[in-house]
Amino acid sequence: MLLGITAVLYLWGLSASGWANSYYSAAVQAGTRSWKAFFFGSLDAANFITVDKSPVFLWPMEVSARVFGLSSWSILVPQALEGVATVGLLYATVRRWFGPPSALLAGAIVALTPVAGLIFRYNNPDALLLLLLTASAYALTRALENGSGRWLTIAFALIGFGFLAKMLQTLMVVPPFAFVYLTAAPPTLARRLRQLLVAGLAMLVSAGWWIAAVQLTPGADRPYIGGSQNNSLWNLIFGYNGFGRLTGNEAGSVGGGARAGSRWGPTGLTRLFNASFGGQISWLLPAAGILLCAGLATTWRRSRTDRTRSALVLWGGWLFVTGTAFSLGQGIIHPYYTVALAPAIGAVVSIGAVALWRQRSRAAWYGLVAAFVATVVWSDHLLARTPTWHPWLRTVLVVGGVAVSGALLVWPFIARRPSRLVVAVAVVLALLGPGTYTLATATTPHSGAIPSAGPATAGAGPGGPPPTGGRGSGPGGTAGANRALGGGLLDGTSVSSQLRSYLTAQHSTTAWLAATVDANNAASYQLATGEPVMAIGGFNGTDPAPTLAQFERDVAAHKVDFFLAAGGSGFGSGPAGPGPTTSTAADQISAWVAAHFSAQVVAGVTLYRLR
Repeated sequence: MLLGITAVLYLWGLSASGWANSYYSAAVQAGTRSWKAFFFGSLDAANFITVDKSPVFLWPMEVSARVFGLSSWSILVPQALEGVATVGLLYATVRRWFGPPSALLAGAIVALTPVAGLIFRYNNPDALLLLLLTASAYALTRALENGSGRWLTIAFALIGFGFLAKMLQTLMVVPPFAFVYLTAAPPTLARRLRQLLVAGLAMLVSAGWWIAAVQLTPGADRPYIGGSQNNSLWNLIFGYNGFGRLTGNEAGSVGGGARAGSRWGPTGLTRLFNASFGGQISWLLPAAGILLCAGLATTWRRSRTDRTRSALVLWGGWLFVTGTAFSLGQGIIHPYYTVALAPAIGAVVSIGAVALWRQRSRAAWYGLVAAFVATVVWSDHLLARTPTWHPWLRTVLVVGGVAVSGALLVWPFIARRPSRLVVAVAVVLALLGPGTYTLATATTPHSGAIPSAGPATAGAGPGGPPPTGGRGSGPGGTAGANRALGGGLLDGTSVSSQLRSYLTAQHSTTAWLAATVDANNAASYQLATGEPVMAIGGFNGTDPAPTLAQFERDVAAHKVDFFLAAGGSGFGSGPAGPGPTTSTAADQISAWVAAHFSAQVVAGVTLYRLR
């Protein structure tokens, strides 16, 4: 039943979001036209440049689009199925050691986490990443049962493959996973160390084969590595998609707002609870913290291989390390990244609750009551951020929370049957806030690079105030903030039938229909016309590709028909303050086109015929 309800929630009305993130949808289109684009993750079928991530997350969508034809449905269904599989794997993992009730609670928490309801209905990279990390936790759980080196190797190989979905973010689970196996697995210490060494090598091979294939391919024979400053995967891995996310030193990054803490908003341990992140993920974070601490305190003196403590260290370590990185990171971070915390929160809450429940001590019971009260109080606070959206929910939550809290405090005096009813009502109240936010998310179309979960309210995007950093999300999001910061840099554009017909009717080159500095507009034109469009400068317009000389040669060889003037040129001149603008190469190309070709306006768009 859990998987059936999750499937309905994630699959219902998927096509309402259209191309969703058109940047990645264009890459899917390219992958259906060219196996080279498929392998490298090219944005266009002519293989000028890759997307700014490694391509594994695109592969299920591209296979689906090859089988069923390119459409919004064929792109988004694999994402939804990855979400259902994630919930199923979490259920299977928790059930092995703690039984069906705990597993059902863990799965329900993930399914009803607002940001999970967003990402598993969207085509950003995180869905496959979360599935692979959850599968890795399942394999590690199997390894902890009897010290199986085979299961441990599978666990770390899955992490390595997940690296090819979202690079260094994947590796944040490695320290807690390695620690829990080293300290809690049954074999001798020497054997555990040898097993971890083998597992580490498996992780390197699982991620390294694709990296080696790309790096060993001459640059002239493959697309430019989008997001890098020197056409190197190493630069992308360790810079833009790596340590730069933690330090803020991100060459080629889009600039965020000039705000306290970092360009991407305030940093600190309260970041996950603020106006941008709170409604996405934090509903059960207070309960998870209470139950994790209480569970570890009550199991600390047990045997080294105790399963309850091992599970809490595994999932609690995932939650702590990833949550801390998100909270303190100075670089690019967006609220939807927090979906990586959902399985850990679900597991910690369900395992911690069961651990305290089974002890039957007064102290353990009061820990459960404290977790419930904290959830009700914090849910009420989050719902207050959208005061005009179903205000009756707060009334139900507060009244029910007071009644259930009182009943729980006098638990020893309640008969068995009413007590089960009270527990059931407590679970419903705890999931009321995130569940309703998730339903609102699933029934709201989303588009653009930075979607946001929760209800759309007047004067704000989903979930309340617009995200810090100023990146919009199209319908249901904060597109207005984005437009103020640089045209359509982070959103696609609507291509009129008149312009589409004009472009395709005069397309005569063998490579690109058009070129433009705006990657998301390039993606929109590519999806509308079905023809490759060159995204000069990559996603941000900051990649030094192509050079002016290269572009001149492509034009002379009649490889590009049109140059489309972008609506903006990066974030450097926007009201958010200083930040990187388009690359020098992009500026040079734009100036060269304007100096050598005549502009014309078709359906409100300025373009140049490159003849």
